[in-house]
Amino acid sequence: MLYRLLCVYLALVGGLVSTSPLHHEAEEEYDPMHPQRFLFADLAPTASTDQRAKRSSASMPKLRFEPPSPNEQHAQYWNNVAQDILDRQLHKNRLNRKVAKNVIMFLGDGLSIPTLAATRVYLGDESTELSFERFPYVGLSKTYCANVQVADSACTATAYLAGVKANYGTIGLTAAAALGDCQAQNDTSNHVHSIAKWAQDAGLSTGFVTTTEVTNASPAGIYAHTANRNWEYNGAIEKDGFDPAVCQDIASQLIHGEVGKHMQVIMGGGRREFLPTHETDIDGIRGRRTDGEDLIKHWQHHHSHHRSAYVQNRVQLLETNTAHGETDYLLGLFSSKHLPYHLDADEQQIPTLSEMVSTAMDILERNDNGYFLFVEGGRIDHGHHYTQPIRAFDETVEFAKAIEMARSRTSQDNTLIVVTADHSHTMTMSGYSSRKNDILGVNNGQRADDELPYATISYANGPGYDRNVQREARLDLNRVDMRDKSFAFPSTVPLGLETHGGDDVAVFASGPWAHLFSGTYEQHFIPHAMAYAGCIGPGRTACTEQQS
Repeated sequence: MLYRLLCVYLALVGGLVSTSPLHHEAEEEYDPMHPQRFLFADLAPTASTDQRAKRSSASMPKLRFEPPSPNEQHAQYWNNVAQDILDRQLHKNRLNRKVAKNVIMFLGDGLSIPTLAATRVYLGDESTELSFERFPYVGLSKTYCANVQVADSACTATAYLAGVKANYGTIGLTAAAALGDCQAQNDTSNHVHSIAKWAQDAGLSTGFVTTTEVTNASPAGIYAHTANRNWEYNGAIEKDGFDPAVCQDIASQLIHGEVGKHMQVIMGGGRREFLPTHETDIDGIRGRRTDGEDLIKHWQHHHSHHRSAYVQNRVQLLETNTAHGETDYLLGLFSSKHLPYHLDADEQQIPTLSEMVSTAMDILERNDNGYFLFVEGGRIDHGHHYTQPIRAFDETVEFAKAIEMARSRTSQDNTLIVVTADHSHTMTMSGYSSRKNDILGVNNGQRADDELPYATISYANGPGYDRNVQREARLDLNRVDMRDKSFAFPSTVPLGLETHGGDDVAVFASGPWAHLFSGTYEQHFIPHAMAYAGCIGPGRTACTEQQS
């Protein structure tokens, strides 16, 4: 009897051991959380009513390691890479404590850390470095706002530009002002001022560039105080039952406000917010203002005694003489709404982000006192909201090009450049695809339990649900063109638009006092650190510290 029990025991043990992924491919993974079978054998789905066998067949053909260079197969290659990184890290000991004459802030709207990783692959290889990823100092910013876990672009703009956490949907106000509270907006004790105002007070030139409407939440954080980010024109305030004479709209604040009227460079989209309803712009699109005011003409009148220019397309921008001191104030509105995605833009009509930034620098850098420039790659965010990652990745590439150009034409001795995001998104990279697998394609290392492929890129929620989930089965992604610019990638929860994410975002810094941006910190710390480096603003600065 004991012998028979021993035989049964050995048989069971042998059966368990035989489930090794190297030998018995039809059996379940030894460790399903860390699958390996797809690396070792060509697997074909097997018909079985056993759920364990069905799950074990959810694999793709054997992956072949094809490194970009054969050198990657040798340890010395990786050792050399590590030593190069070590050399770069050791140079961080040479801290730059000079005053930052110029400060440039680049804001990638919705530029989450997974977006950075995916964009590298989109460019061709996982080891690719975006221009700003070579900056010496990197930190993490906590993006929650005063009353929400997952922030929007309004309260975050108040944080990273004005140094104060605010409520969701509000801009340039303290958390004492609730969303939509006109009276609180009109109470100047609730107003907080941005680093652009601090710079202007110190005699610096200021400007901003965005690929969104110039009245959108992120750029509005520079110059506006509003209880609702949607109050971009007077009619929006009227629709909510308030008086625009009491609560001034965002476009009016840009043209007539204390900070806005002194901005030397304003570039982006959004002509409709500045034109009355009875007028059309050069694209034939009617304005939105119900007060009959043409704010573009107001801007031109304000700066009639300056060397100023208003431009509406790329040709006009490039023909404007900014490099030789003939333009001091520039308003560029290149679209009725947001600028088109770079993938969709008419190259003759829409300037690139790099071209806009270069023109802005031509104007601002003539001030011997220095300048503050804010640059937003705003449509990264929009690509994610529509679960169209190809647009988000391409916008990130254009964003990185602009940063590389700005760093190349400035000195690290006197120009601080800070690159960050306002919030993340719900996009993720998943699965065990091989190196260089198409980031916009299916995972080539594994099938799902339903025997269908799944995308490497997916979203926790968003419009991709309807297109990728059918009544009885998921959409077979092998039957669709996933590289179509308008293809909505899979999402788990159906929503008309994908939401933001609540995770931390990266901060990259280069130049004077860039080391202040290492570590993990609150998002509203960022403008305080920039002001410290540039010796501006009401708080402590490098100059006051040296004097003490």
